[in-house]
Amino acid sequence: MADLFRRKNLTALLAESAEQGEGTLRRHLGATNLVLLGIGAIIGAGLFVRTAAAAADSAGAAVTISFIIAAIGCAFAGLCYAEFASMIPIAGSAYTYSYATMGELIAWIIGWDLVLEYALGAATVAVAWSEYLNKLLHQMGFKEIPFAWCHSPFQISQAGEHGIMNLPALIILAMLTLILIKGIQESALVNAIIVIIKVAIVLLFIALGWQYINGANHTPYISQAFDYPPDANGHVKHFVGGWMGILAGAGTVFFAFIGFDAVSTAAQETKNPGRDMPIGILVSLAVCTVLYILFAHVLTGVANFKEFQIAGKEASVAYVIETYMQNYSWLATFVTVAILAGFSSVILVMLLGQSRVFYSMSRDGLLPSFFGDLHPTFRTPYKSNVILFGFVAIFAAFIPGEVVGDMCSIGTLFAFVLVSIGVIIMRKTNPDVPRSFKTPFSPVFPMLGAIVCGAMIFGLGWENWLRLFAWLIVGFVIYFGYGVKHSKLNKG
Repeated sequence: MADLFRRKNLTALLAESAEQGEGTLRRHLGATNLVLLGIGAIIGAGLFVRTAAAAADSAGAAVTISFIIAAIGCAFAGLCYAEFASMIPIAGSAYTYSYATMGELIAWIIGWDLVLEYALGAATVAVAWSEYLNKLLHQMGFKEIPFAWCHSPFQISQAGEHGIMNLPALIILAMLTLILIKGIQESALVNAIIVIIKVAIVLLFIALGWQYINGANHTPYISQAFDYPPDANGHVKHFVGGWMGILAGAGTVFFAFIGFDAVSTAAQETKNPGRDMPIGILVSLAVCTVLYILFAHVLTGVANFKEFQIAGKEASVAYVIETYMQNYSWLATFVTVAILAGFSSVILVMLLGQSRVFYSMSRDGLLPSFFGDLHPTFRTPYKSNVILFGFVAIFAAFIPGEVVGDMCSIGTLFAFVLVSIGVIIMRKTNPDVPRSFKTPFSPVFPMLGAIVCGAMIFGLGWENWLRLFAWLIVGFVIYFGYGVKHSKLNKG
């Protein structure tokens, strides 16, 4: 009988991280690359879509407090990630950390959670990318892509036209996959260009929108619960409000922070991971938190949060610009460009992170060995990238783009809880291992990280708990059907 909680030897992990040359990933990244990778992964759909959704449904103008709570939970988890990444610079991120602290079964659960976060998240964002490409074409006066070629076969237009496949989603996934196969250096360069574009546009919206803030829209700042008027179908939407609404809003906007942990998946491709990984994780998280709070303050100050329930959450930023900032109507097009850029970099980093997790899992025997095969010239896990492209492309091109934000959030929060607990365990089991970065005030900060992230899981509600449970059941079938039999650790 296999020992399901057998832990990976830390000495072996450190030896693996020190390997260089043929058959290993190339070390090209520095601290600046990692910060830009983090910002590239974090600023995407969450900022432009989730802010208005959380304000309209849960937190009201106090969505800025929701962002602060989510950021605190991420900061505690980020400190724990930084300690692990500087101590165990391996491509597997939370999966590897759990393997070294809580055993193989927990590591598999985290690895499977990361599939939910990275692979399915990339598919969802690719579908959204396709929708916003059409929006940009419309804004610029070009002919839009026919419905049949930008929707799945399960979707039908109001005119009765059936979708065939989501071709733009397929194309963006293929382009980014080719960049990833070419090399980490090229991927980092493309990401850096995209980050500069989208951050510039976010700053432009904050700077221009600040002068249009109406103080009445922030009064009262913490709103009480109420019911919206019935919609055309007679459905009544309940607004949560109060501190419970702020907590629920934190669980919603947490989706906007997903991605900083993907920085740790590039640890094995970093020149000086002990120094640069903590910088990449913590600085990218800090920069994005400041931008998020300022963005949310301007968005809910220019327009009343109640308007987003009617105006449409996805079009909320364009609505605010076109309704209240008419002198800057051109900014709506720029925002669409920023959203497209944001989606592109998120997809890039998600595919990067998932392929590196698969690479580590295959080296441990939990997945077939071809997931770990490196390209003879580029030294990237090209087979993993190609297989991942096929898997993600099926969802993006042929399945309707349902928003899986809450599902991604709960899976990631669960991973954060276990990483926070893992730091406490590692301090007890391996206190003498050199750590170039240490989580301050341990075990208090790691415990607070687990508690705050756990509270956000609670705020997401029982439906999302059930979805996470169902996802884990599927993972257990794969693990006990293949992983246990082929695990190198359990084979001894």
